[in-house]
Amino acid sequence: MEEDRLAELVIGAAIEVHRTIGPGLLESTYQLCLARGLEIRGIPFAREVLIALAYKGISVDRAFRLDFLVADRLIVELKAVSRLDENHKAQLLTYLRWSGKRLGLLINFNERLLKDGVRRVIN
Repeated sequence: MEEDRLAELVIGAAIEVHRTIGPGLLESTYQLCLARGLEIRGIPFAREVLIALAYKGISVDRAFRLDFLVADRLIVELKAVSRLDENHKAQLLTYLRWSGKRLGLLINFNERLLKDGVRRVIN
């Protein structure tokens, strides 16, 4: 399945989570609920995927952790913050670069309307 279609499906699942439980909860709560939504939809994913990086001859085995890697193609990072800023986007861009993936979603569940908290990030 292509990344754009995966992104649509993940956004749909996230919207359902947001409509059901609303804003203002912990990121970990949204992560569990989104995982369940993806399972129900039959969308393959892995949670809290560790990514290594190499720096001048050393390997940093646990350099960062992806919230979700969907179908081994799409990175999804969840937030529950008052607003997304450039640091959140920079973080996702770094994840995309080091993982070799092209597309990521940054989803902030702490919005009145979830569509206002979704950002597509392309490497």
